[in-house]
Amino acid sequence: MKIAPIAIAFATFLFAQSSRAQLPQSCGPKGSGFNIELDSTQHSVRQPAPGKAQVYFIQDVGPPNWLYAYVINVGLDGAWAGANKNNSYFSVSVEPGEHHVCENVKSRFSVYGRLVEATDFAAEAGKIYYFRARLTFGEAAPSLELGPVDADEAKYLIGSDPLSVSRPKK
Repeated sequence: MKIAPIAIAFATFLFAQSSRAQLPQSCGPKGSGFNIELDSTQHSVRQPAPGKAQVYFIQDVGPPNWLYAYVINVGLDGAWAGANKNNSYFSVSVEPGEHHVCENVKSRFSVYGRLVEATDFAAEAGKIYYFRARLTFGEAAPSLELGPVDADEAKYLIGSDPLSVSRPKK
């Protein structure tokens, strides 16, 4: 009976996947989505408003290819802040203090919908923060990487990528 060990392994895999389906608290509500337009005329870094910090979220999937179709929703402190697609960026203004970030790949393929990354940071008034999301494909499965990126690299990406203008779907 070689089928039994395979069935047990498959059931364990499915249970592990479903237990990870819940989004972190830093994300917004499950099932939310955005209508996204890309503005290729905007390529500048905005200075923070007085008493605030500015946070940039950059999607980097590399050179144009079939990965361009992926949307990455960005959550901030429990609410969806916006979304990126096609190597794009957007920014939000935040109050000083601790903030929690979540990024979630939106796709019709279930394996990609489970790609979630989360991090936190402490914002200081007058500072600019940059985060980059990379969707990569390895031998076994796709992965989403979210992390801070230095100002020089971020300004290069912002200078060559369009601004993502996202509005919640109704």
